[in-house]
Amino acid sequence: MYKHDYKHTVQYYETDKMGVTHHSNYIRWMEEARGDFLEKNGIGYAGMEEKGIVSPVVSINCDYKRTTTYADTIDIELWIKEYDGVKLTVSYDMKLDSQTVFTAESSHCFLTKEGKIVILKKKYPEYDTILNSLKG
Repeated sequence: MYKHDYKHTVQYYETDKMGVTHHSNYIRWMEEARGDFLEKNGIGYAGMEEKGIVSPVVSINCDYKRTTTYADTIDIELWIKEYDGVKLTVSYDMKLDSQTVFTAESSHCFLTKEGKIVILKKKYPEYDTILNSLKG
């Protein structure tokens, strides 16, 4: 199984009045790390969109374990949990100083810009091959 590592430094604007990272930012970091993962493996969002493919989030499941604060460096590890040609599920483990602060999964489908389901194996076999080679 291929695991991708990504780092994010908590910015001041990502914290709330108590100085703790606002919960919504973890979802943003998931997208940031996932975008980097896909781009570095040859299937970035910009390239997909040029071909007329979008990949919306269809579900997110997450658990907040510990708080983070301004200037913390968060280590984000992600991997493909499942991929079947139509649906992609990505797992995330975020850590601060080797302690897990957040775990999550996001599921995505592939659509045309008009909203029709795209089966990558049939329409874009090069993407299907890449995603299959990365899944666990």
